[in-house]
Amino acid sequence: MHDLGARIGIGWLALGGLAACEAGPGGDAERAAFRPDYRGIETRLLEGDLVSFVVEMRGARDNGDVADYAECAAAQYALIRGYGFARHVRTNVAEEGGVWQGDAVYTISPDLPRGTSTIDAEVTVASCAENGIPTV
Repeated sequence: MHDLGARIGIGWLALGGLAACEAGPGGDAERAAFRPDYRGIETRLLEGDLVSFVVEMRGARDNGDVADYAECAAAQYALIRGYGFARHVRTNVAEEGGVWQGDAVYTISPDLPRGTSTIDAEVTVASCAENGIPTV
């Protein structure tokens, strides 16, 4: 997952009582300008616990926003199926004419799967809700 918490937790420290005149990366100006239009999620069961999520959105800043949307879909889907975890397999992102599309594949499981790209579905869904990212 592209660390949603890192995006949220970034703030600016005013030194000596002076406020920053210009916001840098991750600053208030960037957050204010980010107005994503989440356009839908298509879920495809591939085989057993392997699931594909095709997401579409406008207003993404980069591939990470699209990947976050897909991860939110995967986390909610895992919970719907009665599982607590998912493991990221791959995500392909394309943009054409301002429309971003992501095709992500995850495995879902009741127990923490092996690997480094695992997500706790409950924690991720809560983070998605805090960040206004829709789920399945």
